[in-house]
Amino acid sequence: MAGMATHVITGAGSGIGAAVARRLHARGDEVVLHARDAARAKELAAAFPGARTLVGDLADPDRLSWALSHQTLPDRVDSLLHIAGVVDLGPVGELTPKTWRHQLDVNLIAPAELTRLLLPQLRAARGHVVFVNSGAGLNANADWAAYAASKHGLKALADSLRQEEHAAGVRVTSVYPGRTASPMQAKVHQQEGKEYDPDRWIDPESVATALLMALDLPRDAEVNDLTVRPGR
Repeated sequence: MAGMATHVITGAGSGIGAAVARRLHARGDEVVLHARDAARAKELAAAFPGARTLVGDLADPDRLSWALSHQTLPDRVDSLLHIAGVVDLGPVGELTPKTWRHQLDVNLIAPAELTRLLLPQLRAARGHVVFVNSGAGLNANADWAAYAASKHGLKALADSLRQEEHAAGVRVTSVYPGRTASPMQAKVHQQEGKEYDPDRWIDPESVATALLMALDLPRDAEVNDLTVRPGR
């Protein structure tokens, strides 16, 4: 991606999102960091001097349109990077509607709504939408039904968006990381009752490297799906 570009990033507070935001910020691009509330936005602004923030709760996608209408959006968006996510494990026999809805709201419906709201700016820039999915978006295991359903849905969203916006020059990439050393992975291990050793899993910087490769690819090519697996 030649020259200074504007990137809207969700999940920039930790893990893969933080790694991607650091890399883009360090090279001088404009980063617009999504935060769930004003306090979180203040923390992100302090961590990334000069960055802009957007506030809206992904857990309440019905109100994202209202929230963004009261803020100044960038005129163009070169990339929209959906990296935020939540996970709550459990067997189907024990998952409540509240647990299902929370994961579907944050992992699927909010990315769809945020994309809808920023599509004019993405079209203007012939931009790129990147969905950080999961291995669970390709295969569902026991106790992962709700999370995997949200990520299978995210794949469907990306595939449909790619076909719909191809003529407008908008590129769409799904990234499927395996287990990555992050606060989310620590939570997963806690839910699984397993000891967490971050050295066993992918470094978030490695996923960021793969993601940026897709983002920076010349316009004559496009990465549709990118799977990143642990190398150890």
